[in-house]
Order: sequence, then structure tokens, then C-alpha cells
Amino acid sequence: MAKAGAAVAPTFALAQFAASLQGDALPGGIQSTLGELFLDYVRVASIGAGMPWSAWADAYMADLGGQGRAAVLFRPERRDAVRAAFLNATYAGSIDADDTHVGSMLHPGSIVFSAALALADEVGADGKDFIAAVAAGYEAMIRIGLSIQPTHFRRGFQSTATCGGFGAAVAAARLAFNGEQAADQKIASSIGLVASFSGGLTQFYKSGSTVKRIHAARAAENGVAAALLARRGFSGPQDIIEGSNGFARAYADAADFSIVTDGLGSDYRLREVTVKAHACSARVQAAVEGLLDLCKTNRIDPDEVVDVFVGIPAVILGRLTIPRPIDVQAAQMSLPHSAALAVALARSAEDGFALSVTDYESSLHDPRVKRIEQRVRCEVDPEVEAATTAESVPARVIITLTDGTKHSTFVPAPKGSPSRPFTHDDHIARFRRELAKRLTGKACDEIVDIAQNLADLDKVGRITDLLAAARTR
Repeated sequence: MAKAGAAVAPTFALAQFAASLQGDALPGGIQSTLGELFLDYVRVASIGAGMPWSAWADAYMADLGGQGRAAVLFRPERRDAVRAAFLNATYAGSIDADDTHVGSMLHPGSIVFSAALALADEVGADGKDFIAAVAAGYEAMIRIGLSIQPTHFRRGFQSTATCGGFGAAVAAARLAFNGEQAADQKIASSIGLVASFSGGLTQFYKSGSTVKRIHAARAAENGVAAALLARRGFSGPQDIIEGSNGFARAYADAADFSIVTDGLGSDYRLREVTVKAHACSARVQAAVEGLLDLCKTNRIDPDEVVDVFVGIPAVILGRLTIPRPIDVQAAQMSLPHSAALAVALARSAEDGFALSVTDYESSLHDPRVKRIEQRVRCEVDPEVEAATTAESVPARVIITLTDGTKHSTFVPAPKGSPSRPFTHDDHIARFRRELAKRLTGKACDEIVDIAQNLADLDKVGRITDLLAAARTR
């Protein structure tokens, strides 16, 4: 099943990498990227914390009871590390606006930051250990995901849920066993434990439901639990990724373990992460962007649109091209619906406009959006297929009006992807725009300053104290 070529066993390679990684030794560009990803994590979590399902998660955890030292974002109460990771990842990972690695088909930030924050509070970590844990978690999660795609997805697994636990376990274990003897073996054992908790299916694409809202949360929860179980004496197989009855064999038809180990510690795959502009699938972002730009630039009246052609790669045909979504989650995953929503809203959109969960909630039964959706055609386009990479999915869009006029554009990569990243100023502006609803200007300034120099932070508790004290919305 696996391709040859990996000299070091992947499970233990990841554990050794995490145990030895020093945050203040990370390349400057990686430190800056992680600071920006942290601001985006907090921004998205602030939006997500106000969603109905976040209230459900809060109530669920209240029913379970238990207090601890770990902060819950935007909430005054403290929880144990496992429950805090679940809640914070629910907030950050439930609205489909969190960062994404396209090739591995997963959302790392909402999981890894939630796990690392929970353990940082638990052990009183400083910034350099926090940033090392986060970097190691991102790398583990992305590399494992890449090594088993695309057959993992084709089998019906959602890799945020299945691979996310690895990112959380590595981040949490890096903090839990920091400086201990045989830390690499304990981290490897945590990886071995969390693999047995792995799960997450994609039937929601077809049947709807709200289960995807907690896929990231369960992964974060499981990863933190694995590290804490290992700290108390439990162990997991230290060859769980590559073993003959291990994760790759169980969850994919093929695996390339060299992806896990090649360049580990020098070639950071977290550079390939996309920061989303819109609250929908990363693979439909380019189409949404193209349609918004076309309609706004040409002042297109939605009622005059008779045809919307979207050229796509074959990889998204099927699961992301299902029309007439039955609920909000399905709508966010539907290219036909997202395209129709973009056309309907573009004319009145201000600069910096982004499709939100609220827009999708409003659109689900909107007659105008439904009418436009009937005119959306998604077809495999050879040029789009050729331009698709592990970092981004392009799109060609053509709008035809009642008088026969056609407007078209080709978007090679969406805004926020590695080849078209948000600027540092963009990240700060997006963070401030949202967090000003919860924090004073002084507190926003302090978090921005901390994010720009995470490795220099004396105690991560300074961040969690600020965020736990934020106003509710």
C-alpha cells in the first residue's frame, strides 16, 4: 500500500521533531505566519462563539460539570484542558471560516491553537514553547493528511476530524512533556493513543445535519485527552501511522509516508495554509470571489442573469456541487448555492465584504437565491484542472445576461491562499474589525503586539486572561 522511500518511521519522526523543536529557533517567517494565523483563529472564534451550536456546546459542558485552569475564549468560567479545547475549537472550527490546508483537506488552526492554549494554561507555558507546540501540531496534522489523500476523502472521511487529533495530540504533548526525559517517546505514545479516537464521516454533504460543527472540537478534545492520558501512564502504539494495522491502512487505500518525513523541520508545510475570505469551502472561494468581482464591477442586476457557468476541477465534482442544500451547513458546502448567493449580494456589497454564516442562513429559503441557483452550471474545465494545486483551487466564471451579454473571469487562486495571501495589515484590520465588538482598543493593541512576537511572551496566560475577560455578544 505505502510507497517506499521514507528512511525514518513517520510516527516517531513527528514525535522527535516536536520534542526537539524550539520556538525561538523557528525561522522568522514561520514565527510571523503563526502570529497572523493566531489573530485569524481568534477572529473566527469570536464570530463562532455567538452561533447557536456554540450555546449548545456550552450547555453540554455545563451539564458535564468540572472546573479547571484552562481558559474558555470570551467566557469568564475556567474548565479543565479537555473541555476548554472542545469549546474553543467549537467556536473557531464551526463556521467554515477557519484556516485550511487545501491539499490535505483539513482545518488545522482551530484544532491546534485550541489544544495548545488549553495545555499552555495547564502547565504555565511561555511563548516559545507555545509557538513550538503549535508549529509541530500544524506540521503533523497537515503531513499526515497529505500522506493519505485523496483516497481518504474518497472513502468518505473528513480529515479535519480524522487527522485533527494528531495535530492536537502533538501540540498538547509537546507542552505536557516539555523538557522531560524520553519526551519523544511520550509524544509518540500520545499520537498512538489519539489514533484510536479518530473518526469523522462526510455523509453531512448529502444528508445535512450539524455534526460537522463539532468535528474540529472532537479532534481537539481527543488530542488533549491523549496527551493527558499518556501523562498518567497510558500508552499507544508508537508506529500507529505506518503500522500494518495502523491508521493509514485503516483509513486510506494508499499512503506515501515520505510526505510525513521529507523536509520535516526545514520545509514547513504550514506555509501552504489558506486563510479564508468567506465562510464556505476553501475549494469554492475562487468562484465566489470571481462572481462577486464580476457582478460588482459590471453592476449586474441579479434578475438579469440567465446563466452562471463555473469551471471547476474534477476533485470537487460531486460533494461540493450538490444543489438545493437542505440546511445551512450543506449550503456552505454547495458551490451552486454559494455562487447564487454571491450573485444575489454582490451589487450591494461594500469593500471587504465576505459571505458569512448569517448570509447563508438568510439565503436558504430566499426565492431570488433559489432562482439564480437553478441557473448555475458547474462543469470540469481543463484549464482549471491544470491550474489546481495542493495549495489552492482556481475557478473560471462566466455570467450571461438576458440581452446575451457575457462577463467572464479566471481566478487562478483565491485571496488568502499562499500565492495571494492577506497582508500583515489585512490580518490586523480583520482582527480589529471583529474583536472591537468584545475588547477595548487597548486590549486589541496588546493582543496584536503579542501575536507579532509570540516567542517572546513570558506566559501564555497573558493572552488567555485577556480573551477570557472579553465581552460576550
